[in-house]
Amino acid sequence: MIRGDSIIAAQVAETADGWRLDRALAHALPDLSRERLKALMASGKVLASDGTAASDPARKARAGDRFDVHIPAPEPAHNAAQDIALTVVFEDEHLIVVDKPAGLVVHPAAGNPDGTLVNALLHHCAGQLSGIGGVARPGIVHRIDKDTSGLLVAAKHDQAHEGLARQFKAHSIDRRYQAIVSGRPKTGSGTIDAPLARSSTNRKKIAIVQGGKRAVTHWSLVRPLREAALVECRLETGRTHQVRVHMASIGHPLVGDPVYGRVRPQHRQALETLGFRRQALHAAHLGFIHPVLRHALAFHSEVPADMQELLHHLHV
Repeated sequence: MIRGDSIIAAQVAETADGWRLDRALAHALPDLSRERLKALMASGKVLASDGTAASDPARKARAGDRFDVHIPAPEPAHNAAQDIALTVVFEDEHLIVVDKPAGLVVHPAAGNPDGTLVNALLHHCAGQLSGIGGVARPGIVHRIDKDTSGLLVAAKHDQAHEGLARQFKAHSIDRRYQAIVSGRPKTGSGTIDAPLARSSTNRKKIAIVQGGKRAVTHWSLVRPLREAALVECRLETGRTHQVRVHMASIGHPLVGDPVYGRVRPQHRQALETLGFRRQALHAAHLGFIHPVLRHALAFHSEVPADMQELLHHLHV
């Protein structure tokens, strides 16, 4: 036994005869992803029955072959666990869904080294994280801007993380945002299919750029407002600032957006009275297939109080 490791015994199934070894072991050990197994093999942590290291994930597996997979204890995350209040919408041993308030950064970065959602999850999920890539941290596969509120899912272990990431890559996650936009759209719905990338003139901004990553937003009118409208945006893809850039591109930037929009004179008093200083955007709906248990999950979050007040002020 390698000191400090736990050992899981695995046997190649009859149906896995001739498969790649990493695939066969992932079939035998469904709690470990193929990527995790590849990393363990590369570090000499997968031993054949004769004690030799099975380091080649592409070698052919043979039915009945036995292996010992040594799992190191997860390394502590580099970020500190902090007792920050969270609104938990759903949680089990595999994943957690939270309703993020506006103003909370998701990932620690140079400008926000702590006080983030990751720090809060490290505290809330203490002892429940079996490790993402061998590190005891939450696996966040999508982000919400600091000043956007709403639903976000995080994985507690590799298998859940890989399963969620696969769904996001396949664009099968059901994500719908509620947004208050400037001006009233002339039609009741539409689709914006425009590629996005970093702006060549301002690296802090995203722009529609030919050759950028494909981005598709389906929007529909929910309610007309005073020189504004409440719209629902369903994301087919999930690019940085996608809703904000796409809606601005058709002449309807988000109310309160300091980067992609301008304050209309008709809205200035309402924004100042309410102290509303963010883009009016809320991740209201999140639906996906549970990455481990395989049943459908769907969650809805009501528009938060600050946006409700703005809606009231702009009501016609």
